[in-house]
Amino acid sequence: MAIRHRLIHHPPSALWSVLEQPHLYGKWVVGTHDSRPLEGQWPEVDSSIEYTVRLGPKELQGHTVVRRLERPGALELEAYSGPLGTARIAFDIRPWGEETLVLLNEHPLQGLGGVLHNAALDAVLQFRHRAMLGRLAEAVDAQALV
Repeated sequence: MAIRHRLIHHPPSALWSVLEQPHLYGKWVVGTHDSRPLEGQWPEVDSSIEYTVRLGPKELQGHTVVRRLERPGALELEAYSGPLGTARIAFDIRPWGEETLVLLNEHPLQGLGGVLHNAALDAVLQFRHRAMLGRLAEAVDAQALV
């Protein structure tokens, strides 16, 4: 299980303004591109978005389903990435004064990622999470300027 945190210098409402927009998902989730709504009203439970996953020269189609939504403190997603399998991605969102502390917890559930899950994979996920939370903070910064 890979857990990472980041302090975002905006209130939780600013973070939610980014998390609630399916077309922004591909901008802050590392490895995804061209995100768009698939089913339901994102991010309601059981709603989904789809996107392209790029692994070097390969492109795969993936989608993510909302499994748990407890505004303003929690969002849990299940990401489907074809042969790579599925992963649980959980955001614990906490007010921190006038800012927001985000804790990101991800682990493989099924498929190749689940079979190969080990401490080395968790270390790789830590690098991905650092980049992803940085991109998320930048998206929140940009959205707050609008």
